[in-house]
Amino acid sequence: MQYILKKQLGQHFLHDENICQQIVASLDSSTKYLIEVGPGAGALTKYLMKIPFENYVAIELDKEKVDYLQHQYPAIKDKVIHDDFLEAEYPFDTKCNLIGNFPYNISTQIMFKVLDWKDNVMEVVGMFQKEVAERIVAKHGSKTYGILSVLMQCYYDIEYLFDVKPECFTPPPKVMSGVIRLRRNSNPYYIDDEKKFKLFVKTAFSQRRKTLRNGFKSSLSAEKLQAEIFNKRAEQLSVQDFVDLFKQCTHA
Repeated sequence: MQYILKKQLGQHFLHDENICQQIVASLDSSTKYLIEVGPGAGALTKYLMKIPFENYVAIELDKEKVDYLQHQYPAIKDKVIHDDFLEAEYPFDTKCNLIGNFPYNISTQIMFKVLDWKDNVMEVVGMFQKEVAERIVAKHGSKTYGILSVLMQCYYDIEYLFDVKPECFTPPPKVMSGVIRLRRNSNPYYIDDEKKFKLFVKTAFSQRRKTLRNGFKSSLSAEKLQAEIFNKRAEQLSVQDFVDLFKQCTHA
C-alpha cells in the first residue's frame, strides 16, 4: 500500500532507523499508556510496538496515513484514531506518556495542548525543529527564552537529548531538528490560577525588547510598577521570578 507526502501537513518522514530507535529508547521503560502523535507512515510505530503497553493510541490527521498504518500494522488497527491532535479528546482514564515526530508547523500548539493535559501527561519525548526545541529548554538570560520556555518549565523538567540532521528525513527539511524529553514535576511553584499566569507571562513578553514596565503599564498600577524588578526585561526573569512577581501582583 502506497502513501503520498503532503507538504501542506508539514510532512517530513524520518527514515534513519538509528534515530528512530534512539527516540523510542528515550521513553521511560516503565511506560504503560502511550499516545503517539502524528505517526505518519510508522517510523516510530514499528519500534513502539515492541514495547508491552497496557494501552497505546496513535492520533493521525491524514486519513491516507491512517489507512496505511491500519493495513501495515494490523495489531494496532483499532488503536489508530483519525483526528486532529489539537482538537482531540484525552483518550485514557489514567495517566500516560506521549511521543511524536511533531509536525513543525504546529509543534508550538502541540506543546500548549500538552499543557492542557498536564495533569495526565507525565512524560513527552518529541522531535521538533531545533529552534523550537531550544526555545522550550532555554533558560533565562537567553535570547531564545520566552513564553513557551516559562510555561513548560513550570510543569515539566526538560532536557535536550540530541540533534537530528535534515538528511535523516524524506524530504529533508531546510532546518536542523532536535529531540527533547519533558518529565512532569509536582508543580513546585504552586500556581493557583493557571489561566491568569499564562496571560501574565504573555504580557511580560509582549514587548520583550523593552522593560517589563512597558508591558504592564496598562494592567498594573503606577505604584506597583515602581518596583525595581520592572526595570528588567522579561528574558532576564527566571521561572521562579515570574511566579513570585505574578503572586505579588495578583495577591497584593
